[in-house]
Amino acid sequence: MREPARDKGRLENMAEAAAFVRQFTEGIEYTTFVEDPLRYFAILKNVEIFGEAAYMLTPEFKQLHPEIPWEQIVGMRHVLVHDYSTVMPEILWHTATVELPELLPLLEWLIQSME
Repeated sequence: MREPARDKGRLENMAEAAAFVRQFTEGIEYTTFVEDPLRYFAILKNVEIFGEAAYMLTPEFKQLHPEIPWEQIVGMRHVLVHDYSTVMPEILWHTATVELPELLPLLEWLIQSME
């Protein structure tokens, strides 16, 4: 059962995963990302963790924050977990370098507002 009391912790998990992704992508180009399996899978796993934490948020919390693309986040998680052979590196890279960095300030604001 998903509990509202745990939503803050899940948001913290999302923010931490996004911060790791930012750290792992900082200062590198796409070619380094695809040619370095350790970096590639570290990024993939943290995007997966980000999506899993979003998946576990209560429906009520997600409804209160429609500005966040929950469906796309959870959809990416489903692909990474269940359909991993179809992962397109260029989409994962875009997610890691564009979409997650855009969401991180909003997540941090939400976490602070819950304290």
